[in-house]
Amino acid sequence: MNSFSTRSRAGAIAGLFLAIAAVGGCANLPWAEKPLSETPYTPIDAFAQNQQMGRGVAVLSEDPGWSDPAKARFKPRYFKLIHDAGFSTVRMVLTTFDHMDGELKLDPQYLARLDRMVKAALDQGLTVILDEHDYEICGKDAVLCRAKLNAFWSQVALRYKDAPNKLVFEMLNEPHQAMTAEMWNAQLVETLAIMRATNPTRNVVIGPDNWNGIEALPKLVLPPDDQHIIATFHYYHPMEFTHQGAAWVPQYDKLGVGWGSDADYALLNKELDSVKAWADVNHRPIFLGEFGAYENGAMADRAKWTYAVARGAEARGFSWAYWQFDKDFIVYDIDKDAWVEPILHALIPLADKISEATR
Repeated sequence: MNSFSTRSRAGAIAGLFLAIAAVGGCANLPWAEKPLSETPYTPIDAFAQNQQMGRGVAVLSEDPGWSDPAKARFKPRYFKLIHDAGFSTVRMVLTTFDHMDGELKLDPQYLARLDRMVKAALDQGLTVILDEHDYEICGKDAVLCRAKLNAFWSQVALRYKDAPNKLVFEMLNEPHQAMTAEMWNAQLVETLAIMRATNPTRNVVIGPDNWNGIEALPKLVLPPDDQHIIATFHYYHPMEFTHQGAAWVPQYDKLGVGWGSDADYALLNKELDSVKAWADVNHRPIFLGEFGAYENGAMADRAKWTYAVARGAEARGFSWAYWQFDKDFIVYDIDKDAWVEPILHALIPLADKISEATR
């Protein structure tokens, strides 16, 4: 049953959403402020944008600086390090629902910090993907998710409507459980309409339900008349290897799981080929939005897997973003102020850097 049509709190939540929608229509909003860049917005083809995105990394996930700037781990200076290491894109991980008031308006201080981060990244020539990442709330309560997701994009899409085309929107990370495929296909049309009211041609990243999983791609229904969409999926197969010993998935508690057999490579290629086949049939560019292997695995195998996934994606024309810069699965050790070199070189091979430097 579609709970969008049978929800017990419909009146209260719909009222809040309508209030936000009404605010979102005003031209003199405090968040529709000075441009973040001197570069004007110009439309760009989704395939061209995807090629431009190239190699990326997720940043700012659960950073304490979103609530208290004095406690921030991620500093704007890291964007230069990311660019100079060979990355082209940052996927900015935003958990915003807890930064809304009772009327679903975003905290002005949160938005000001977001502005600073977006500008700092754009100033380094990076593509910036704004990833609404409240997947846990959305996986538990699709009704609440609907109201807050629409409220978020009504404000943020308006705020950045004049930003350069290197700013990309990612509608929602990993819809799952309560947000079923049927509900997500309806939700994405509704939320996309809110985005398109102020950003008719900006490219938007959208993935399927079931945690943006490969197996869910055939169930993803994108509006055929909107060609400014980049499809995304996440890849952590085999979970027994990439998540071994991770506390939040106790079913993968066995340690010492390796990777790199002929069968392992065959499965990787088969699964990436299935994504490429879907992309060709549906004429959509593909962004591999997350992949990574948790620290409990042997570093040699983690690097081997990371290299294989990244090169496999590139061979099929996919852009990608590694999960992640800080916190866990890390490619950069903030405490040591140093790259985790085996992972970095798996993502950005040294030979590629040498070739780029001699051009």
